[in-house]
Amino acid sequence: MKLTYIEEANELLANLEISLLALENNSSDKTCIEEIFRVMHTLKGNSSMFGLPVITDFVHDLETIYDKVRSGEMELNKELIDCSFLCLDHIKVIIYDADLENVVNKENHFELLKKIGGFIEEAGSISVNEKKESQAVRTVYVLFEPSAKIFDNGTNPLFLVSELASMGNSKVVPHFKLSENQAHDECFTYWEIFIETDRSENEIRDVFVFVEDNAEIFIKELPFKNVLKNKHFNDLVSKNMYGDVGTNMEELVHLLSDQQNNEPVADAKKEVVIETDVSEAGAIHSNKKVSKEVKEKGATSIRVSSDKLDELMNLVSELVTTQAGLTLFTAKNKTPELETISENVEKLTRRLRDTAFGMTLVPINNMFGRFQRMVRDISSSLGKEVEFVTEGGETELDKTIIETLTDPLMHILRNSLDHGIEKAADRVTKGKSPGGKLILKSFYSGVFVYIQIIDDGKGINVETIRDKAISKGIIKSTDNLSDKEILDLIFYAGFSTAEKITDVSGRGVGMDVVKRNIADLRGNILVESEVNVGTTLTIKLPLTLSIIDGLLVTVDKVNYIIPLSVITKCYSVKNEDMANNFNRLLTLDGEQVPYINLREEFGYTVQGSGETLLIAVNNGDRVVGITVDMIIGEYQAVIKPLGRHHKKQDFVSGASILGDGTIALVLDTNKVIDLYTNNIKREEKTWQLN
Repeated sequence: MKLTYIEEANELLANLEISLLALENNSSDKTCIEEIFRVMHTLKGNSSMFGLPVITDFVHDLETIYDKVRSGEMELNKELIDCSFLCLDHIKVIIYDADLENVVNKENHFELLKKIGGFIEEAGSISVNEKKESQAVRTVYVLFEPSAKIFDNGTNPLFLVSELASMGNSKVVPHFKLSENQAHDECFTYWEIFIETDRSENEIRDVFVFVEDNAEIFIKELPFKNVLKNKHFNDLVSKNMYGDVGTNMEELVHLLSDQQNNEPVADAKKEVVIETDVSEAGAIHSNKKVSKEVKEKGATSIRVSSDKLDELMNLVSELVTTQAGLTLFTAKNKTPELETISENVEKLTRRLRDTAFGMTLVPINNMFGRFQRMVRDISSSLGKEVEFVTEGGETELDKTIIETLTDPLMHILRNSLDHGIEKAADRVTKGKSPGGKLILKSFYSGVFVYIQIIDDGKGINVETIRDKAISKGIIKSTDNLSDKEILDLIFYAGFSTAEKITDVSGRGVGMDVVKRNIADLRGNILVESEVNVGTTLTIKLPLTLSIIDGLLVTVDKVNYIIPLSVITKCYSVKNEDMANNFNRLLTLDGEQVPYINLREEFGYTVQGSGETLLIAVNNGDRVVGITVDMIIGEYQAVIKPLGRHHKKQDFVSGASILGDGTIALVLDTNKVIDLYTNNIKREEKTWQLN
C-alpha cells in the first residue's frame, strides 16, 4: 500500500513541478493555477486516504494559498513561487518519512509551515470557523457503497468516510451486507452520511475521486437546515439502524417538513422534485442497485512490474518471428484455409505488437520535465540568464532507458550551464544577447533515437583541451590528433579544464561516467564545438524495443531491411541512365534527386543493362535515392544487436532472423548517406591535392 502511495505521489509531484515552472514563466496563466490546485488537492486526498495526516495538513495549507491565488484574493509573486518549490522538495522527502522521525525533516517542516502561514496572514485570511459562518450551511445526503474488492488496490474506505465527516457536523450511519459466501478479505460495509457543511458538491465528490470505479456513490442536497438536531430525524435513524434511511426518505422529508425549526429552503414545487429524486434513490438502493450520477467514463490503469513488461516484449518478439515462418510456409503451400489463418495471425500479431509497444514506451518529455527545475535553480545560483528549450518531447523510449539517461543528461546540462554559457556581461562584450540559450531535443533516425544538448555559449577551445591533456600525461606533445579526437578527451576519466571546484561541476568526474552509461545502453556520444558559437553533444541510442516495420530488399542476393518510417517512394530506373552519371543525380517526378548505388558501394559488380529499383528515403530535409536489386515486400523485423565484432559497421543498426532462418541486415540509411558523402569529400580533397 505504501509503495503505491509513493509512486502516485511522485507522479503528482512531477506534474506539480512542471506546472509551477510554467506558471513562473507566465504568472497570468489561469490554466496552470487550476492545474496546481488540482494536483495539490489530489495529493491531499491521497495522503488522507492512506492515513498520513502530517502530509495531508501540510498540503492542505499550501492548497489554501493557491485557492486564494485562483480566486484573486492573493497575488502571485517570486517569493511565493520560491516557497512553493521549497515545499515541493520537502514533500518529496517526507513521503518517505511521513511521521517526521528525521530531525532535519521535522525542523524544515515547521519552518515551511511558518512561511506558508505568513503568506496566508498577509492575504488577510479569515479563520476556518469564520469562513463557515460566512457561507451558507446546508445538509447533504451521501450514500457510499464500496465494491467488495475495494481492499485489493490498498484503499481503506474508513479514511474516506472520516474525511467526509470532517467537512462539518455529520451523522454517519453504517450498514452491513453479509452473505453466506462472504470472503474474509472483502468489504461488506456501506455508509449513509448526513453532513451539515458549506462545502460544494464538487468538493464532496472529490473525496471519492480515486474510488469512483470501485464504489456506488449518490450525493444529494436536502432542502432543510439543522437536520442533525431534529428529534424525528434521530428517531428515524435509530429505527433504521439495520436498514437504509434512504429507503424511507419520503417519511423523513414529510416529518421534517412539519417541523417549525426546519423550514424548507426551497419552494413546494422544487421540494416535490427533490423528494421524488431522493425517494427513487432510496428505492433503487433497497434493491441493491444504487443510483449513480452520470459521469464521463475515464481511462483506468493498473501498475505492472517492469520485469513482466520485458517478458511480454520478449514473447511478442518471438511471436513475430514465428509468424514470419508461418507466412513463408503458407506461401510455399497454397491452401486457402491456411492462407486465411496466416493472414489472421499476422493481423493479431501486429495489433498485439502495437499494444505491447504502447505499454512499454513512454514519451521522452517525461524526462525533459525533470530538467526544467534543475536548469532554473542552477542558472539562478550562477547568476546567468538562460532560456531552456525542449524539442521532440513526443519521441518515445523504453522507460528503463529514460531512467538510465537521467544522470548522464544531468551532468551534460550542468556542464553546459557552468562551462558553456557565459554570464550576461561577457556575452554582451562578445556581441551576443545577455541571456543564453540551452536546447534539449530528441528525434528518430532509422532505428536510432538521437538526443542533442545544444548551447550558444563560449564553445570548447581545442588547444586548451590539448594543453590540459598533455599536462595531465593523457597524451604526448608529439601525438597528432584530429579536432574530433581532441574533443573526445573530455570523456577521459579525471579530465577537467575547470580552474576551480564548484558545487555545479569541475571535480573531474562526470563526463567519463556519462560516456560509460551511454555505452552500457549500446549508444555513443559525439561532441561538436566552435569557439564563441556554442557546443552540441549528440547521444545516439538504438531502439531497444526491437520490432520495426521494414521493407525487405536484396542487394546481390544479400537480404537487407530498410525501416518504412524513412521511405517516401519506390521507383524503377534504367541502368543506362545511371551509367557514366558523374553528378549522381536522377530526375524523379520532375525533381532532381541524388542517389547511391549500393552494389557499387558494397563492392559488387555494377549491372550494365536492364533496370534497377530505387528507394527514395528521407535524409533530414532532403530526399536521397538508394538502389537495390529486388524488393521482396513489407516485413515485421525483430531487431537483434550485431555484437562487438561488427560494432564499427555503424551503417548497419542490427540484424533480423527471417522466417526461413536466414539473416537480414537492418540499414541505417542516414549513416549510409553520411558515409557516402564523407567518402566523396575525401576523394575531392585528394583530387585537389594531386
